[in-house]
Amino acid sequence: MITLEKDFLDFLDANSFVYQRIEHPAVFTCAEAEAHRPALIAVSTKNLFLCDKRGRQFFLAVTACEKTVKLDDLSLKLGVAHLRFGSEENLMRLLGVTRGSVTMMGLANDTEHKVELWLDSEIWQGKHFLSHPLVNTATLILSKAELERFFTLTGHSPKFF
Repeated sequence: MITLEKDFLDFLDANSFVYQRIEHPAVFTCAEAEAHRPALIAVSTKNLFLCDKRGRQFFLAVTACEKTVKLDDLSLKLGVAHLRFGSEENLMRLLGVTRGSVTMMGLANDTEHKVELWLDSEIWQGKHFLSHPLVNTATLILSKAELERFFTLTGHSPKFF
């Protein structure tokens, strides 16, 4: 389980990922992150760690920060009744992050592939994406091609909503 940012960056470097890292104060919301947004045109991602009513199926839903997500609507799109936010315990156990640091990069820790990755099809048109490197005190800029390579490496084929 990778939980330290340095170890995660070492993982990216060992796999020859190309990224840019921007350090900033801790941010817990998209609004706070916006104050530290880089000048480069990139999709600011909102990452939601969700589960079904029984807490047996897990999902990482990724959309744009500026979008509002209604869990009832998302439940219909994902075909899962009664979506709710996953527990802090499951978030750490499956993705190795805490609330406020939920990120697509946490999929590096989901080696048993218990978390389904769902991407908003509208944001997937972007060329660059912003994502936390397991902590909310930095942001990575990754190209779409690098994200696709990351998903392949971690064994997470995205589904789209």
